[in-house]
Formats: sequence, C-alpha cells, structure tokens
Amino acid sequence: MNENQKMIADMIRDFGAKEITPFRNRWDDDQEFPIDVLKKFGELGLMGVLVPENYGGSGFGYHEYVTAVSEVGKLDPGIGLSVAAHNSLCTGHILQFGDEEQKQKWLPKLASAEWIGAWGLTEPNTGSDAGNMKTTAKKDGSDWVINGTKNWITHGKSGDIAVVIVRTGEIGDSRGMTAFAVERGTPGFKAGKKEDKLGMRTSETAEMIFEECRIPDSNRLGEVGEGFIQAMKVLDGGRISIAALSLGIAEGAFEESLKYAQERQQFNQPIFNFQGISFKLADMATKIEAAKLLTARASELKNNGKPVTKESAMAKYHASECAVECATEAVQIFGGYGYTKDYPVEKYYRDSKLCTIGEGTSEIQKLVIARQVLRA
Repeated sequence: MNENQKMIADMIRDFGAKEITPFRNRWDDDQEFPIDVLKKFGELGLMGVLVPENYGGSGFGYHEYVTAVSEVGKLDPGIGLSVAAHNSLCTGHILQFGDEEQKQKWLPKLASAEWIGAWGLTEPNTGSDAGNMKTTAKKDGSDWVINGTKNWITHGKSGDIAVVIVRTGEIGDSRGMTAFAVERGTPGFKAGKKEDKLGMRTSETAEMIFEECRIPDSNRLGEVGEGFIQAMKVLDGGRISIAALSLGIAEGAFEESLKYAQERQQFNQPIFNFQGISFKLADMATKIEAAKLLTARASELKNNGKPVTKESAMAKYHASECAVECATEAVQIFGGYGYTKDYPVEKYYRDSKLCTIGEGTSEIQKLVIARQVLRA
C-alpha cells in the first residue's frame, strides 16, 4: 500500500467501527438503505475517489479506489456495492463521456454525495443481452422522449440522477443506443419495485420507469449511437470495482475465520491445529493473494490509460468466485455458529453471490476473456 491507501484504509476502519458495524445487522434485517452513511462518505471524499479535484473529487487513482471499495466491503458488502456503483458507473460515466458543461454541472454534486447516482443498462428481458433493450428515446424537436423500464438498478429509487443507456436505433445494432443523464424529479421518471434480495440488502436495488419522459438534448452524453460502446468501457472499470468489493468480502471472511480458528477449542486444542481447518485457511489465503494481484494489475493498466478489458474481466471473475468460496469455507469453519446472524460470516455468505452475477456474470467474464485471448 502507498501512503494514500493506508490513510484511506485507516479512515474507513475508524469510521466503520462507529457508524457501520453497530447497525449493519439491523439494516440487513430491515433491508434499510443507509443513505446517511453515503452522505458522510461524501464528506470524507469517498464518493468521488476518481474525480479530479477541480470537479470537487479526491483526484486519486484506481489503487486508492480499490482500497476504498474493499475496506468498505469488509464492513458491509451492501454499502460497498453502493459506493462502487456510485463511483464507477454513474459518476464514472459522466467523468469519461460528459462534456465540460455536464461535468461542471453534475460531478461536484456526485463527488460530495449531495446527489446519489444510479446507472441503468439492464432491463427485465435483457441482462447480458443488452443489445436487445426495449427502452427507447425518440427525438422530438430539441428534446428526447424516453419510454421503458430499467431494472436491477442500484439506487433506482433514491438516486438523484441516473445515467441510462437506451435505444435510439434498430434493435441489435451496437450503434443504435445512446446514453442520457436524467435527473430525479423530471416528469415521467419514477421508481418502480424495490427488489427483495437474498444478500446485499443494505444496497437499494429497484426499477426505474420512464413514461413519456422528456429531457433536453443537453442531457445526452456523447454522440448519438455511442451509448453501448460507452457502457462497455464503463463496465471495464466497473469490473475492477466488483473485483475490489469481492476482495473485501473474501478478506473479511478469511480474517474472521482465522481469528475464530485460533479461539475455538475442540478436543482440548484450537481447531486451527487440525489439518482439515488449516488447509481451508491456506487455500483461502492463496486465492485472496491471487485476487489482489489480478486486481492490482488491472488497476495499474487503468491508471496508465491502457486497454484493460481482459485484465478487468479476469480480476472480476477470479475475485468474485474467490469471495463465494471464501465465504462458504468461512461458514464451514464456524460450523453451526456460522449459520447464525451472531457472526458476520453468514452475511458474507449471502452477500458474496451477487459478485458473480452483477456487472457481468462469471460466464460473461469467461466469454470476454476467451475473445481477448483469441485476439492476442
């Protein structure tokens, strides 16, 4: 870790001990989205980690960003997911593809968490198959009129602004989609169903519904027809986010397991002394180290402006599967106690699974990696 990373990690741990850990079980049980925590993170500079200082952000790179997301993920993966989605998807899209006027208008509000951001690509019938999206935007004079529904949207209900990718051309045409920013309160833009989820219950996931939603052309991000291409580039960075979140879950599960294995006594000795337990911890530690290195490699390429599609997919794929494996083994090490809400490994177990699904399933990551390898 560099000095900035150490500072960020210490700050988050201190903050979390007071503001997150005492309340996370209640938030999880009630599916409460603790938006006030995100507002406080904004004051700490954690909601605009990658945003340059002249737009009100912290001006850090991806190594610091990975530290921020993983450390929050250790405390509560759901809150870590919200931090990641806000930073890399909504804010990141505007940062990468907005014009100067749009950046000046929206980035300071997002970086401070005065506004919470959402990002909409997925629809009820188009997950990985985004090219067949049904939500449309049609030009009407100097405005655009949006109709359709986006779902599985982080902050779909509470977000103050959403970047949405919608169809402006023919179905299946990769250049038939365009990105727009839509502010909450715009007539015709409303929230739909909030999802009742297995895990990540402290992060809000909801539908966004557009019914004759009229927005000015000045809300268009980039050129008409560039939306899908932009989204794929945004997801390259987003996959680093999910790798970082997965890393936090895996490390949290490992640290809890290591501590418990040294304290728990069976047959008059710590259970760590038994090979069946110590080998589980050895496997967890090795897989976590590999996830760290893959994520750091992708972050380094991203920081240097180099292509990162293959490396971010590898990091996301390995780290997310690692998180599930480590959380599963953690529950096993804890035995019956691991199956209760008295210990955090039960929550890691439920939360981890989303990392293999969101922002591209493990199967999609393999497809991306295979295509990149073929091109090499």
